[in-house]
Amino acid sequence: MTSIDDPTPSPASVAPDAPVPPAELHGPVLAWFDRHARDLPWRRPEAGAWGVMVSEFMLQQTPVVRVLPVYEQWLARWPRPADLAAEAPGEAVRAWGRLGYPRRALRLHAAAVAITERHHGDVPRDHGQLLALPGIGEYTAAAVASFAYGQRHAVLDTNVRRVFARAATGVQYPPNATTAAERRLARALLPDDEARASRWAAASMELGALVCTAKNEDCGRCPIADRCAWRLAGKPAHDGPPRRGQTYAGTDRQVRGRLLAVLRESTDPVAQAALDAVWDEPVQRARALDGLVADGLVEPLDGGLYRLPLS
Repeated sequence: MTSIDDPTPSPASVAPDAPVPPAELHGPVLAWFDRHARDLPWRRPEAGAWGVMVSEFMLQQTPVVRVLPVYEQWLARWPRPADLAAEAPGEAVRAWGRLGYPRRALRLHAAAVAITERHHGDVPRDHGQLLALPGIGEYTAAAVASFAYGQRHAVLDTNVRRVFARAATGVQYPPNATTAAERRLARALLPDDEARASRWAAASMELGALVCTAKNEDCGRCPIADRCAWRLAGKPAHDGPPRRGQTYAGTDRQVRGRLLAVLRESTDPVAQAALDAVWDEPVQRARALDGLVADGLVEPLDGGLYRLPLS
């Protein structure tokens, strides 16, 4: 992915992307964050860079309430990258439980191995080195550098993109995929001071998670409601491409989840018959199992047996 960490534009180049002067947003949002930020374990000093990285992998497309118990168990078992790297990747999949999108567990295991081999077991501080780790993309590298090491990076998750779309550009929702214009806007809105920029990244994300939500936004609680371009325009309805909804029931994702649940619960290889019992439709079930094998989440053995991967 392309890095988002170009130098901040000059003030003259900020205006087209940021109609509200950035300084007018920073103070209210940061003050709100000081009062309302949730006490989350990955925000505590003892979490360290590894705790931040684990949380970022787990929080992708997964709500905090589901992540919290798995995160606590994960860090208790694997407090350092080397601890996870010493285990089989299948153990990461097993510990991932029902968080969904289990390939994230394999990617986090691969990142732990790389950190152990390349960086003496310490999560690197350098953004470029973070981006070079397996499973680390543009967002995660910026988030770890910012939240773990207090660096100045534009951190663009779904919540931040929604806040910026509404407050700065006057639209209800951001595009389905992150655009170059959004990256320019995020850089334009970054405070110059590194520590303040790191705090801004966390604060704007929290504002989107708690107040400026996708549905039922609470403008009465928003610290920048009086300067929000979308609200001041009368909250025009979204007129872009349809919002992508997430379905689960009856999909291959659901079948994959049920197959993995059987494998996670067994420390021994599992027979084909045990997997067949979890879903009646044979074609979809076979397709889901083949997909798990292709993704490296399941390892087929002789005799019609299957297990979580050992390598």
